Amino acid sequence: MSLNREPKYPSRRTYVVMVRGDATADAPAGRLENLVTGRHIDFASSRELVDWIAADLDGGGEQRSVGQSAPTR
Repeated sequence: MSLNREPKYPSRRTYVVMVRGDATADAPAGRLENLVTGRHIDFASSRELVDWIAADLDGGGEQRSVGQSAPTR
């Protein structure tokens, strides 16, 4: 039996999603932050949220999308 050195849920892929108080199911809005890198965005649609996560996963966190803020830490 060999040990898998890659964790199933790596901490690099840990996000916090904060949903604005005025968000609705039809118009989700809020903030997404990667807990490891500190990079975050404000999103105004589910498409923006999903696109940013996809770009972050594809680019290893190095890509910046429109509306993304610099780390705050």
